[in-house]
Amino acid sequence: MGKTKRGKGTKLMVLADGKGTPLGVCVEAATPSEVKLLERTLDSVKVKRRRGKRRRPHKPERLIADRGYDSNPARALLVKREIEPIIPKRRNNKKATHQDGRKLRRYKRRWIIERTNSWLQNFRRLVARYERRVKNFEALVHLACALVTLKKV
Repeated sequence: MGKTKRGKGTKLMVLADGKGTPLGVCVEAATPSEVKLLERTLDSVKVKRRRGKRRRPHKPERLIADRGYDSNPARALLVKREIEPIIPKRRNNKKATHQDGRKLRRYKRRWIIERTNSWLQNFRRLVARYERRVKNFEALVHLACALVTLKKV
């Protein structure tokens, strides 16, 4: 591989709520698969707890993901964290553990995260990464997530 093709690509892992508000973001190189970045993305969620009757949960109740996350160890990780996995199985996965077929109806709501990703792609600095330092790029990603949140209000 030539010097010009090395290290080009950034993967944004975004975890959003049911309305499309980004809760957690993980920035990584484009080479690792989504399953390997799942735990880091879940650790990036920092939701403050409220006191009183209408407390906000500090972790997601369920995770709707696409077939790229289909892995029995990933499902076990989610169950261990008390998060319900809603992940359709791949054809080659003969035994998808921790999966209830009736819950896959919620997979229809996956368009919400796709809409959030398309909102983030409206920011040209995120599409073509000009920053060399990861911290600068992460700051721009967090700024874009804040603007996406304001856009929805």
